[in-house]
Amino acid sequence: MTRANELTVAEARDALKTGALSAVDLTMACLTAIDAGEGLNAFVHKTPELALDQARAADARIKAGDATALTGIPIGVKDLFAVKGVPTQAASNILAGFRPEYDSTVTSKLFGAGAVMLGKLNMDEFAMGSSNESSCYGAAVNPWRRTGDETALTPGGSSGGSAAAVAADLCLAATGTDTGGSIRQPAAFTGIVGIKPTYGRVSRWGIVAYASSLDQAGPMAKSVRDAAILLGAMAGHDEKDSTSADLPVPDFEAALTGDIRGKVIGIPREYRLDGMNPEIVALWDNGIAMLKDAGAEIRDISLPHSKYALPAYYVIAPAEASSNLARYDGVRYGHRAKLAQGDGIVEMYEKTRAEGFGPEVQRRVMIGTYVLSAGFYDAYYNRARKVRALIKRDFETAFAAGVDAILAPATPSPAFGIGEVSKADPVEMYLMDVFTVTLNLAGLPGISVPVGLSSQGLPMGLQLIGRPWDEAGLLNHAHVLERAAGFVAKPQKWW
Repeated sequence: MTRANELTVAEARDALKTGALSAVDLTMACLTAIDAGEGLNAFVHKTPELALDQARAADARIKAGDATALTGIPIGVKDLFAVKGVPTQAASNILAGFRPEYDSTVTSKLFGAGAVMLGKLNMDEFAMGSSNESSCYGAAVNPWRRTGDETALTPGGSSGGSAAAVAADLCLAATGTDTGGSIRQPAAFTGIVGIKPTYGRVSRWGIVAYASSLDQAGPMAKSVRDAAILLGAMAGHDEKDSTSADLPVPDFEAALTGDIRGKVIGIPREYRLDGMNPEIVALWDNGIAMLKDAGAEIRDISLPHSKYALPAYYVIAPAEASSNLARYDGVRYGHRAKLAQGDGIVEMYEKTRAEGFGPEVQRRVMIGTYVLSAGFYDAYYNRARKVRALIKRDFETAFAAGVDAILAPATPSPAFGIGEVSKADPVEMYLMDVFTVTLNLAGLPGISVPVGLSSQGLPMGLQLIGRPWDEAGLLNHAHVLERAAGFVAKPQKWW
């Protein structure tokens, strides 16, 4: 028998509507699962009292006939989203003790729709990482294990806590953010669905900033339908965010027709890298065959500047981070270092940031400050911006030629062990983003869908890339891929 916390959002919505399940019972099932799942280190700030209050209000709303698709649905919130009165640390010691006096636009929309918040989820510090190992809370752990191997695996990053929580059925869905793949990569590592919307589709207001021209919030869920339901509640214009697009929000769930006959799927030849994992290649080829069988036309395309995406990203993102993180100085909120006799404001800044920021954040801030400094601005930052424009133009050319969506791998490998990717060489970790950063540079929507298992029994996902503002079409393509793959595997419970 399926436990309540193992339901999808769509299944729980229907059960709540018919009265077969109450929001309080559903919330209690998730809270019990969270307590039993401490070994995953996914939830870092639990909010059981708030959750039960919201669940009781949801039951009353359902009884009154005023429910939305999300009323009574228990979710987790990445520790990057401000929630009034709840710790919001971005997994960093420099924000220890910070409790916002406001809700982010995304959480406000979700709460307005009747969603129930179970707590805050683990992540890489300031969303900087691909393995959740830079968190001040310690690494989140993937609920999956290699066959016959007890090695703890990463759930990916930076939204690793969100991915682990959804995959382990601690919550029905979660919020994530994606700056260079931080929704799609952990979704692929944990066998769930994660969508990064078009830049500007979802408000960034109240989300702790990493790189403002790249960050975008999105849902992480157990199915494409669930992702469509969540995105419909999260999206929309926000006057408080100057980058928020004033466009109508389609009914994403209604767009899931399952019909892609005559649609053109582009296959970028530049994504077939030398030395590529043969299992990822086989998965990709299998995905191509699935979409072709569904009636889509498969077309080889070229995205010639993709090979420059990773270096361009790791110039632009740290540059923006160095500017955004300058506000953490120990003056107004968060951590402040203890000062010695005679220390002034400069010493306070230095000591506070040295104590508050972890090694990866310090590294990226220093890189960003360097590329923005006099004498290097044109050589690095301006050149990276020009490369970004060329990458964007490559996609525009492909879509103008009639391509409806692009299919590519989501990650270069299945999940790896915590500590297995060398910290001595950060570039090795940065290479984990090789298939995902192009979308953020171009501002495009992308979704990761679980398609199969590796030879070691780990989930592997494929990525679909859509036209700007066409999340509805993208979700429908993903829905077709999801149905064709028939991925139903779940991690064996060890926690």
